[in-house]
Amino acid sequence: MTIYSHIKKSIVESERLLAVLIDPDKTELDTIEGIVTKINQSIATHIFVGGSEVDEGVTEVIVQAIKRYTTLPVILFPGDVTQITDEADGILFLSLISGRNPDYLIGKHVESVSKLAKTQLEVLPTGYILIENGKQTAVERVSNTSPLSRSNKQHIVDTAKAGALLGMQLIYLEAGSGATHPIEPEIISAVKNILNIPLIVGGGIRSKTELEAAYKAGADLVVIGTAFETNQLFFEQLKL
Repeated sequence: MTIYSHIKKSIVESERLLAVLIDPDKTELDTIEGIVTKINQSIATHIFVGGSEVDEGVTEVIVQAIKRYTTLPVILFPGDVTQITDEADGILFLSLISGRNPDYLIGKHVESVSKLAKTQLEVLPTGYILIENGKQTAVERVSNTSPLSRSNKQHIVDTAKAGALLGMQLIYLEAGSGATHPIEPEIISAVKNILNIPLIVGGGIRSKTELEAAYKAGADLVVIGTAFETNQLFFEQLKL
């Protein structure tokens, strides 16, 4: 079964999906075994790997290490073409539809095609929507784009719907790494209500309460990052 088919099947069966994001730029190789062991002991269903600023070759080494310790699907969440590696199982083919920088709407994608053709990666076209969280994120800085305002819910909804109409298989609402607070349930619900494709939500989720709120609002797959590693209490709540 493909990654995407499994996601859709899980939604039909009301299974909650959870991805733990590992940023190669912030992760030491000798810590991978411990991190992945914790992930295996949790309710996580996927592992995302990627970051906004990662040196070439680092992602491949990290993915190779991750694959040694888990059978969970490993999906690239790339900030650049240099992060593509055939060692992973799939890739979120991210189009930053909240911004207007042509490089991140289509330019990087064209650049990546010849590299992707040499891999067996499952490509998952994803409409990526960055929502402001009170401070500048690495995505905002690297992509030279502005996030959408939380106060303009209709604009967020319309952007998500536009992505779906363009043929995206997934929509990803992102508050950004280290966000001061997660995306409000009202925004998640409004977006979910107009979509017929899976919805991913990430950024700023640091507690079981916030995780539950995202699911209840309509998130099909929730992404957590540093909170999983640094908050032992949060990890204990996510154990199998």
